[in-house]
Amino acid sequence: MVQTMDIKNIKTLGELKASGYQPRSIKEEIRQNLIAKLKKQETTFPGIVGYEDTVIPDVERALLSKHNILFLGLRGQAKTRMARQMIELLDEYIPSVAGSEINDDPIKPVSRFAQEEIATHGDETAIHWIHRSQRYGEKLATPDVSVADLIGDIDPIKAANLRLSFADERVIHYGIIPRSNRGIFVINELPDLQARIQVALFNILEEGDVQIRGFKLRLPLDILFVFTANPEDYTNRGSIVTPLKDRIESQILTHYPKSLENALEITEQEAEINDEQKGKVKVSDLIKRLIEQVAFEARASELVDKKSGVSARLTISAFENAVSSAERRAIVNKEKQTQVWMSDLVGIIPSITGKVELVYEGEQEGPYQVAMNLVDKAIRTQFVQYFPNPDSLKKRRNTGKPSQQLEKEDENPYRSITGWFDKGNSLNISFNTSDKDKTLLLYKVDGLHPLVKKYFPKANEEQAALLMEFVLHGLSSYSLISKKIFENKVEFKDLVGSMMNFSEKDFEFDEEA
Repeated sequence: MVQTMDIKNIKTLGELKASGYQPRSIKEEIRQNLIAKLKKQETTFPGIVGYEDTVIPDVERALLSKHNILFLGLRGQAKTRMARQMIELLDEYIPSVAGSEINDDPIKPVSRFAQEEIATHGDETAIHWIHRSQRYGEKLATPDVSVADLIGDIDPIKAANLRLSFADERVIHYGIIPRSNRGIFVINELPDLQARIQVALFNILEEGDVQIRGFKLRLPLDILFVFTANPEDYTNRGSIVTPLKDRIESQILTHYPKSLENALEITEQEAEINDEQKGKVKVSDLIKRLIEQVAFEARASELVDKKSGVSARLTISAFENAVSSAERRAIVNKEKQTQVWMSDLVGIIPSITGKVELVYEGEQEGPYQVAMNLVDKAIRTQFVQYFPNPDSLKKRRNTGKPSQQLEKEDENPYRSITGWFDKGNSLNISFNTSDKDKTLLLYKVDGLHPLVKKYFPKANEEQAALLMEFVLHGLSSYSLISKKIFENKVEFKDLVGSMMNFSEKDFEFDEEA
């Protein structure tokens, strides 16, 4: 390793030797730099949330062991991001023989070109410095990837220009793997690579042999391989051939965020909300938690294909859509500021329908209805974190105790609200209603504001109004009132009345019957 400040002054092989430079393999280089970071207690994979006690320690152990790595997990689990961050464990610069296609180490050249350059020019051989950012190669495995793409092939044009026969190894055009020599090479979605192409990787991983069109060529390539894959039973895309899997020393299982707090942190970090939106739209912690809960509900839903998974991109997109939904409403109503209301969550439906794969029963239900059900389940789950559980109140009513005793033990906090709807009242809230008009509508419901103030006495007017709307959605999710969503509004009514609200044609009889 050479100090960065000396790099610009070292331009020849002789100067490099005089500097005391000693070559080392990329895996040893990463190992030593990782050790240095661990000793300093530095974060090895910044921005990776929820893996601190699971995936990251596994990766660190694999790198300390100088292993090639396979990340195995469902989509949206930061597999590729972790691979890309390994660049930061490389030296900032390394020397290479100038003109080498495969980043030959000047002290230990492996290509014929580099060897001939050094034989011809000796200590005057020109040195080129490679930044760590240039030492990363990545390929998405698709069925059309060929051996020539990855490893190389004979180049007829090069043969013609150099006036060489096809028997000369100098006519070889190297693929992306040899060009990633002394670097990190990543193959994403490894099962998608055809089996015969996977077989071509055997010798590169184990023996360092490269075979191109019958050339008996040995290139001891120095590469850290990182592969990513979904579980092998994921649809019918293919699998990793067993001998290749055997040559990948560490297989690391990734996972989705295990806690809502981790999920919130990921979305906050990844969502692209510009300054104009931040200044115009406020997003409460309640709304953020509801959006995250949707993903948790989707991963547990029987209607969603668990083999496919539910990516963290769902909540990131949903959060962005929720903000944009509120922003659009504020623009239409010429409001300078607004907040994301519960009714704005209708705007996140497109983020859900495009991000979940449904099983047969889910397809029968329909993507839109499944998405609405997931939002409703998220509201139901989060509601009890803020207000008393309506189900527990129902259970108390069924204990057999006298009604007067039950009322003393625990007065139903929702009685005034449900009673208001039982009297035939209804509440229609348009999705484009201004903040002021929506607040006035919510105050019409008896007992709604007092309930919020009872449990959240410090809430300001804006927060209280949002919580009032949340209560209505929560009560509907527990079937205490009815909620219907139309194209441009949401309607709340009493549950029994909405069930009995048949149209006149339902009571028409055939006179001839």
